[in-house]
Amino acid sequence: MATYTSAIVGTGVIAGFHAASLERLGGRSRIVAATDIDPNALDVFADKWSVPGRYPDLDTLLAEESPDLVHLCTPPGLHAAQAVAALERGCHVLCEKPPVLSLAELDAISAAAGRARFATVFQHRFGSGAEGLRGLIGDPRLGRPTAAVCHTLWFRPDEYFAVPWRGNWDVEGGGPTMGHGIHQFDLLLSIMGDWREVVAVAARQAKPTATEDLSCAIVTFANGAVATVVNSVVSPREASYLRFDFEHATVELNHVYGYGDDDWTVTAAPGHSDEVAAAWAAAPTGVRSGHDAQLAAVLDALDAGVAPPVSLPDTRRTVELIAAIYASAFTGRRITAGELDADSPFYHRMDGSGAPWS
Repeated sequence: MATYTSAIVGTGVIAGFHAASLERLGGRSRIVAATDIDPNALDVFADKWSVPGRYPDLDTLLAEESPDLVHLCTPPGLHAAQAVAALERGCHVLCEKPPVLSLAELDAISAAAGRARFATVFQHRFGSGAEGLRGLIGDPRLGRPTAAVCHTLWFRPDEYFAVPWRGNWDVEGGGPTMGHGIHQFDLLLSIMGDWREVVAVAARQAKPTATEDLSCAIVTFANGAVATVVNSVVSPREASYLRFDFEHATVELNHVYGYGDDDWTVTAAPGHSDEVAAAWAAAPTGVRSGHDAQLAAVLDALDAGVAPPVSLPDTRRTVELIAAIYASAFTGRRITAGELDADSPFYHRMDGSGAPWS
């Protein structure tokens, strides 16, 4: 295995997750540089993680360093320009969610990628439970998928939105559909595959924000399965709940911000207990969802010379669903996959020509 060099862009809380994961991965990638607009935050981070290169901005960092992997841990509104800058210099990019503010920004990143790779941090794809379930799609022991539930029921107090970039279309790109539920329905998509159409509603129920604080969608997949997707920051009893109904089994995941093997349950339909139990028993175990698992997979991909997960096509499917949820909620129409092209305002902004309450 090669030893890679990493640069951290933005040294807030999430950057600490990246640094800690890299440390636990035993030196497979070492942090050689970091940048933050707050020099004090930069120094605290660099001192804690023994980072030698400290820079006031990304352009200066890239002029002085040539990291293999640039970790974008900044607010969402900065991601697209920072990703393009790094990719154009041949650096691979690992970007926190949400990766962009629009489909237009994601396509601009795709155009800049060249031989460098871009991947999004969707760490819930990487627990062993999700890996096992993906491997069982199409297995006759479970049968074909028929229905799914994907509910991100979280709570954020009013003071959470006092941070200037939160709840702001221009900087955050949206509310819980964009920044909170995205992890759960990205996991849903990674298991269920391509979506075909969506109908949705969105509302501002209680929070001091320009964006929605609740959205509800019905998503139909190419395989015919139908899912309900709820994204909320107005739910005091927090839960992240996914349910997958197959012809012969129900598979459920109950957690909040991360899961292990014990958070999954499998219920067989009458008459199918033995084969369902055997199928699930053969699935991989032992890996929690989280940054450790995804960063290991990214470095494995770089070792193999292939695109790291979650690649641009995977990312686009998830971002397109977000745009479609907003488009359906704000126009009252059913939105089909591929419909939101450059002629649509929802291609350029998640709120299109403006939220109904703006």
